[in-house]
Amino acid sequence: MNHKLLLVLLGLIFFAACEVRENDPEHQEPLTIEALIENLEDSQNREIIVVAHRGDWRNAPENSLQAIQNCIDMGVDMVEIDIRETKDGQLVLMHDVTVDRTTTGSGPVKDFTLDSLRSLFLVDGLNVPTTHKIPTLEEALLLAKDRILINLDKSYEIFDKCFSIAKKTGTLDQIIIKGSKTRDEVEREFGKYLPDVYFMPIVRLPNPKANAIVNDYLDNRPPVAFEFTVRYDTIKLIEQFDDIRAKGTSVWVNALWARHNGGHDDEKAVLNPEVYDWYIQNNIDIIQTDRPALLLKYLRSKGLHD
Repeated sequence: MNHKLLLVLLGLIFFAACEVRENDPEHQEPLTIEALIENLEDSQNREIIVVAHRGDWRNAPENSLQAIQNCIDMGVDMVEIDIRETKDGQLVLMHDVTVDRTTTGSGPVKDFTLDSLRSLFLVDGLNVPTTHKIPTLEEALLLAKDRILINLDKSYEIFDKCFSIAKKTGTLDQIIIKGSKTRDEVEREFGKYLPDVYFMPIVRLPNPKANAIVNDYLDNRPPVAFEFTVRYDTIKLIEQFDDIRAKGTSVWVNALWARHNGGHDDEKAVLNPEVYDWYIQNNIDIIQTDRPALLLKYLRSKGLHD
């Protein structure tokens, strides 16, 4: 074949592939961190924020660097990771108090030095060892820097150390901390950090004090969002979600397990993604999920996610 003709054909194939990719509803250019932060701060934004619980743990070990990278690649807005402290005061990603369930080792995280943890391997969902190692918080933040928002779970009691690492890595503006705390408690225990990071109160429903807690925050220190756990979908406070958003605070509900969302959970959504309509209809604009790819695909089909 003529060399020039071959180059022309290759060029046509390349441009055709690009056009197909651009028209693919599942292909999305990643948002800038500035756009992600702007959406987080805008409770009236129509776009729903997707949070991946422990990263993309169905396709990589939970709380691994690969689980975070997968989230970045698929266009997830925020990744939730869990923080524990080692015997020698280092911060690592680990959900459980012990390493038994998620690694090839055994025993409490606090009994290991960082070097000894580095000798372990993370396991997959079938408890098969992988090549992945336990990351440090610093490694995770450097990976996430300028690419994805980060919710640091299990970090409230050790946030002084988390704060130092976030400041060192230049990721303070990407970090969200949550806690089941009243406004008075947060200001007393956490106040010096409030100007620099996002704090999100957790309100577990039903709770007879829920309205008082919510109104006190809204009147005195409106948070970027509330996380609500909704045991029953008949709870009256759900009807106030639109009003809460109108006052400048977003509404976060977990799709993880039925007890968090009145039965409108990820596993039901696998069988019928229209389960996620309950979140849309009830003015929920942040959803934490164990099925990020499924939720993103559904929201994009509705024009509710870039």
